[in-house]
Amino acid sequence: MYSVFFGVLMKKIVRSPGSATIVNAIATGSGSAFGINLDIVVEVKSTNSGIKCSPDLDIDTSLMELCAKNVFNHYQINFEDNKEDLGSVEDSIGIEISTKSNLPPASGLSSSSALSNAVTLATSELIVAEFDKKPMNDLEIVNLAIDSSLEAGVTITGAFDDATASYFGGVTVTDNINREIIIKEKMDNHKLLIYMPNIDSMTANSDVKRMKLLAPLVEMAFEKASQKEYYTALNLNGILYSNALDFDTKIAIDALSAGAIASGLSGTGSAYVAIVDNESKDNVKDIWNSYTDSGRIIETEVDNLGTSIIE
Repeated sequence: MYSVFFGVLMKKIVRSPGSATIVNAIATGSGSAFGINLDIVVEVKSTNSGIKCSPDLDIDTSLMELCAKNVFNHYQINFEDNKEDLGSVEDSIGIEISTKSNLPPASGLSSSSALSNAVTLATSELIVAEFDKKPMNDLEIVNLAIDSSLEAGVTITGAFDDATASYFGGVTVTDNINREIIIKEKMDNHKLLIYMPNIDSMTANSDVKRMKLLAPLVEMAFEKASQKEYYTALNLNGILYSNALDFDTKIAIDALSAGAIASGLSGTGSAYVAIVDNESKDNVKDIWNSYTDSGRIIETEVDNLGTSIIE
C-alpha cells in the first residue's frame, strides 16, 4: 500500500480510560465498574513488517503484542518479516505501538483493560484505513481485547466489567461469564480520590480460592449494583475483598467517616477509591495524608466518555 511502501506513514491515536470497581467479578462471575479519568493513550504507526512496542511505563509488552497480533489475524493480514507465503505485498503490514499513560499499572484500576482496548481499537482502525476492511463493532473490539488479555494471563475472569467500563465510560453491570452487559449508563460526575499504597498487586497472582469463599456475600453486593445502588455495592464489595486479600479495611472506612459518598478497594488492589463531593474531598485527603506508610493520593473524576479515537 502507498502508506507503507512509498514512505507515507499511516497513524492512529486512541485514548482509553481505566476503571474502578463497584463489584469485583472474581467471586461470582458477575461484576460492575465505572470509568475513571486516568488513561492510556496509544499511538500506532504502519511499518513494513513486524510488531514493535515502546511503552512509556516499565511493563511487559506481551499484552500489547498479542492485541496487535490478534487484530492482524482477525483481518487476515500478515505482519511477519517472512512473506514467502503471501500472494501479494498488499496482504502485509507492520506496526509500531507507543503509549503515554497516567494510569498506574498493577493497582486495580484496570490498566490492562485500558491498554488492550486502546491497542486493539487503534490497530483495527489502522488496518481498516490501510486495506479498506470492514471495521469491527464496539463489542467485537472489547471481546478481542479480552481474548488477548486472557491469552496474556493478566486477568482471571476476562474482566468484562472493567473492559466495558473502560470502553464505554460510565458504569456497567455485567455477566462476565457470558460477556453480557446488564446495565450500561452514565454515572454522576463525581470527583474521585485514589489512595495508592506503596505496593503493586497483579490480578493474576491473587488468591482465587479465598475470594470465591465470599461468593454469597458478594452476590448481595451485586444485587445492589443491579438495582443501581452503586455506592452501597461499592462499600460492601470493598470491605469483603479487602478482608479476603489482606488489605487494610481502615483506609476505606476512614474515607467514609470523613464524609466520602462511597469508598472501597478497587479490583484486587492495591488502590482504594473514594467518591467524594466538594465538602468531603479535603477531609478525606487529610485523613489519608495522616498515614505513615507514605502512600500517594491521586485526584481525578468519573469518566463518562470511554475509549475514543483521537486521530
